[in-house]
Formats: sequence, structure tokens, C-alpha cells
Amino acid sequence: MKSIVNKSEVVLVDEKDGVIGYKDKFAAHKNPVPLHRAISIVIFSPDRKKILLQKRSTKKPTWPLYWSNTVCSHPYKNESYANAAARRLKEEMGFSTALKEKFKFTYNAEMNKTWGEHELDAVFEGMYAGPVNPDPDEAADHKWMTIEELKKDIEKNPKVYTPWFKKIIEKLKI
Repeated sequence: MKSIVNKSEVVLVDEKDGVIGYKDKFAAHKNPVPLHRAISIVIFSPDRKKILLQKRSTKKPTWPLYWSNTVCSHPYKNESYANAAARRLKEEMGFSTALKEKFKFTYNAEMNKTWGEHELDAVFEGMYAGPVNPDPDEAADHKWMTIEELKKDIEKNPKVYTPWFKKIIEKLKI
């Protein structure tokens, strides 16, 4: 018999990515936020000069209407990081492309007194040129931005970008 996946739960982990439990996704983002698994995807143009950004939907409890990487989400129970990344790229942005895991990192960020993030984030990258059809429940907007423009804008307007995206840009060394 196949186990039923609870799509509203995140996977709680220790610092070494050992599973320690599961928690409702919204409850798991209330302070103090427990460490849980996440995936982030950065999509580049084929010439690697531009990045596809997502403006987070107003329906997101953490950092709504902030600009971020192409996709930010969570794996389901017993789902690999890679499978979660492939699934969420199609669900959130309406396309598929080959993805490669680049690194994992842990970060902790408090948005306000109620909401925050504490994630072990597996970061994937891919390349794409074609139509983008985001789910409006996930993304309020999207745009392609050159890496040069993005770095300048993050420096000039850091408060319009999610905290994890700024860390990802630093770690990608682009």
C-alpha cells in the first residue's frame, strides 16, 4: 500500500539533514522556526547572463511581494531534493528543464515577530529559454534580469529581495 503524502507538511531535520519529524507548513514558519528542508532553483538564460526572478505571491506568509530566485519550496516526506525541485519548477513556473544541485546551506531569517525561515536549502540551477507561465498563487510576477543589473539592484535596494536569495547569489559566485 502506498503511503499518503501530506502536502501541507515540511520535513524537520537536524544540522546533518537527519529527519526528526514533520510539521504543518504554516506552523513551521512561525517563530521560533524549526530547521526544515527546502529547495531553491535559479534559472539562467542559455548564455548565463540573465536570471529568471520570481516576485512572491501575496498568498505567501513569508516575504510576500519580495523578489526571489526562480522557485523556493519544500520537498514532501520521502521525496528527494532533486524530485522536489523538478516538480516545483513545473508547478510554480510552468516549465521543465534539466536541473543540477550546486550546494546546500542553512540560514535563519526572521521576517517579523510572527513569521520566519530556518531552512536547510538545497540549491539547484538550470538553463532555459522559452515561455514562462507562473501559477499566480505562487508568483505575483516574474522577470529576467542580467546578473550585473541584479547585483547592483541588490546593493541599492536590498529590502526588496528575500534573505535567502541574497545568500544564494553570494554563494554562486556569479
